[in-house]
Amino acid sequence: MSNIRIRSIEIYHPANRVDNEFYIRHFDERGQDIRSFLAYMGRSSRYVIDNERENTLTMGIEAARKALAASGLQGDDIDLIVFSTQVPETTFPSNAMKVHAAIGAGSHTSVMDSNANCAGMTVAADHAARYMMSSPSVRRTLIVGSDYNTLISNPEQPITYANYGDAACAVVLERTDEEGGFIDSVYYTDSGNKDFIMYPARGHAAAMQGSGDARYIEWLPFDGSVALPPTYEMIERLLARNGFEPGDVKAYCCSQFSLGNILKIQERFELKDEQIVYVGDRFGYTGTSSPFIALYEGIATGRIRRGDLVLLWTIGAGYQLAASLFRY
Repeated sequence: MSNIRIRSIEIYHPANRVDNEFYIRHFDERGQDIRSFLAYMGRSSRYVIDNERENTLTMGIEAARKALAASGLQGDDIDLIVFSTQVPETTFPSNAMKVHAAIGAGSHTSVMDSNANCAGMTVAADHAARYMMSSPSVRRTLIVGSDYNTLISNPEQPITYANYGDAACAVVLERTDEEGGFIDSVYYTDSGNKDFIMYPARGHAAAMQGSGDARYIEWLPFDGSVALPPTYEMIERLLARNGFEPGDVKAYCCSQFSLGNILKIQERFELKDEQIVYVGDRFGYTGTSSPFIALYEGIATGRIRRGDLVLLWTIGAGYQLAASLFRY
């Protein structure tokens, strides 16, 4: 039986780096002290687009090119392109279609965009791996996750403006007869908070008809800790049904939305510091690519090596939890 493994992973981020001090001054002027907020979220800096040349698509293309180069592959070697984003540069054509052109992919290559909000790239990789398992003709898939988050961040709300960063990640999935690759995944969906994070705030129809605002994401206050109990249960279930214990996992690459949440997961499963890969202090919250940028960091620093067991966990608006288990 063929396995689906990650052949290469690369990232791209804009050059402009913005430290916390900028946001502290920004909100001090508005009478809001966000120092404790930034500490809880685990922020120090983030990369922010500051020019008209870069956007979700350009970042994704750069990450895709780097991933292909790292694999020693050409565009024609890719059978499927999936572009995960919640801030698409266009909806006609798909961003994946633009990537297809940029890398010189062949006429046999299938393309599509997908959106599961911040859980998107994790979901896209899981779905692509399962599709590859059932479709022998699909040998390699390029998954791109990219969000120009600061484009729609509200300068009056710390949860978006001071929290988000811009970045992209690309992975090449490959069919192989070698051991390793994707093992299993689990999901948990509770749509009770479906109206708390909205963009456009009143929907596209209202925005296009002039009765709604499409400038900034609307983020209403809600208790994000409600996602932790089902997170604990789904991680326990994912590991148990595959015969593993929490300590067997070499690296946990979680959503980088909140350092506080990651520390609670670490405490719950009694994980060692070296099992947690955290990059949110340097990148901010990058949305769909978030767990994969943590994975990239783990691989680039040698903390994750071939054969190591890795667990991805993330959360999307509404909310949906997704976790994936694989051997790198």
